[in-house]
Amino acid sequence: MSTSAPIPDSVFMKAALRLARRGYGTTSPNPMVGALLVRARKILGQGWHHRAGQPHAEIEALRDAQRKGNVTRGATLFVTLEPCCTHGRTPPCTEAIVAAGIQKVVVGSIDPNPRHSGRAFKQLRNAGVQVVAGVLENDCRDLNEAFNHWIVRGTPFVTVKAAMTLDGKIATASGESKWITGEKARSLAMRLRFGSDAILVGVNTVLADDPSLTVRGPAGSKRTGLRRIVLDSLARTPLSARVVSDEHSALTTIVVTDRAPRRRVLGLLKHVDVLVAPCSDERRGRGVDLRWLLARLGSESVTSLLVEGGGEVNAAFLMPRLAQRIAFFYAPKVLGGKDSRRAVAGQGAETLDEILELQDLLWRRLGPDWFLTARVRASTSESHC
Repeated sequence: MSTSAPIPDSVFMKAALRLARRGYGTTSPNPMVGALLVRARKILGQGWHHRAGQPHAEIEALRDAQRKGNVTRGATLFVTLEPCCTHGRTPPCTEAIVAAGIQKVVVGSIDPNPRHSGRAFKQLRNAGVQVVAGVLENDCRDLNEAFNHWIVRGTPFVTVKAAMTLDGKIATASGESKWITGEKARSLAMRLRFGSDAILVGVNTVLADDPSLTVRGPAGSKRTGLRRIVLDSLARTPLSARVVSDEHSALTTIVVTDRAPRRRVLGLLKHVDVLVAPCSDERRGRGVDLRWLLARLGSESVTSLLVEGGGEVNAAFLMPRLAQRIAFFYAPKVLGGKDSRRAVAGQGAETLDEILELQDLLWRRLGPDWFLTARVRASTSESHC
């Protein structure tokens, strides 16, 4: 008599990860989570977290099983993230798991919140539920890198995005930049916007290009609430700018300093939100204190920030290591010229010891263009965090 070999836990966890990714761009400030209920190699129910305030993935999977008439008692639950164990917008999932008679829970990554990490495991085991943790842990953790960063540090996960030529130029000396990269690269750039809570540019980008800073294409119809942030220490943003005058103006924040003329600030306040930030010591009082701004955005549940600035803004986030990831698009072109605009400008590193290092590089071909995404390596002083 032959028996079927057991299916590895990783197979079901991969399926749960695919479910979790369906929540991309819609779950913030909650993480993306997927769940499967399985017994005897059969999937009884499945679900994923759709939006903050709505049922968690585990509840979706339990309800799916119920709709299909499947009994959950004695089943195994596969979930990409440690179930919640406290009352928030929704009741704790651990209570529902125990009430459903789940025999075993297989978890991808633990809750990154230090106040909750591991508590669900203890509650479940005390209730007689077997717990297995760490299945495809890296994949499950990387899925929510922005949420994990925000929940631990209280600041957004910052990605600096730029499209450039092979010699690192984003525009000609006169500012012409459309279009350096092709359609596939621009489509992926829109997807990065779709997955972000906020997008940030400097006022010079607004003055030169008058961008809409919205999600365009098929994803745009499903994306609501993308905040638009403009660094504008002197309140130079024109009232005619799209980010001030279009139908999404309520989502725009102009960040000024106390050096901005009061008349211009009052004019902007009639159309958009204006945030008065302290000046940055690093720029001799001329610019916005970005560390202060990131802390403020984090307190407003901005978990992920996409920086699409010019060279100066990009450098202001990258060189002090205020960014955690780069997203660079390279076109097979060479612009040249000492006055053409660079993707990363600023003062630059004074010594090789100060050079910005990247890790976990991933290259991807997009038609004629190349896309590079990588983590910014933390400085020695931050490496313990």
